[in-house]
Amino acid sequence: MLIRTEAPVDILPVDRLLKKTFETDAEANLVMALRENGNRTLSLVACNDDGEVVGHLCLSPVTVDGQDNGWQGLAPLTISPEYQRQGIGLALLDEAKNILAELGYPVVVVLGDPNYYQRVGFTTAADKGLNCRWDVPVEAFMVIELLPDTLAGHQGIVEYSAEFAAL
Repeated sequence: MLIRTEAPVDILPVDRLLKKTFETDAEANLVMALRENGNRTLSLVACNDDGEVVGHLCLSPVTVDGQDNGWQGLAPLTISPEYQRQGIGLALLDEAKNILAELGYPVVVVLGDPNYYQRVGFTTAADKGLNCRWDVPVEAFMVIELLPDTLAGHQGIVEYSAEFAAL
């Protein structure tokens, strides 16, 4: 399994993967809009031994009470159904965390399954004084600190970029 940064040649395979793995085209449209508007910070793909894109992860900027602190929002993360439960998603997350920390991005937030994301260190954002603009279960909105002592003193409403409004 190869994990690498998304390249232009991956745009259509990623689009097909997103449309295949989600119930609607909303996530595929979101990734395309983030890409077109230059609002992706990091986009990784996982490829099988034949070079086929079987996983994708996208990160984009978020703000806290309107302030841009370099924080990132993870969405979406998807793995082709026949490759799920093989650790590919966790490997994508680990690679993304390493790259972001190396580049100086301090925090990542995610809206998702707590049982899954807690496996790589995410914790409930509300416990850190952070809330999501959307009406979601408290335990589903999570945060991870990539650079030590970054969360201290930051509380408020986390907002994703405008492209997420279509979701």
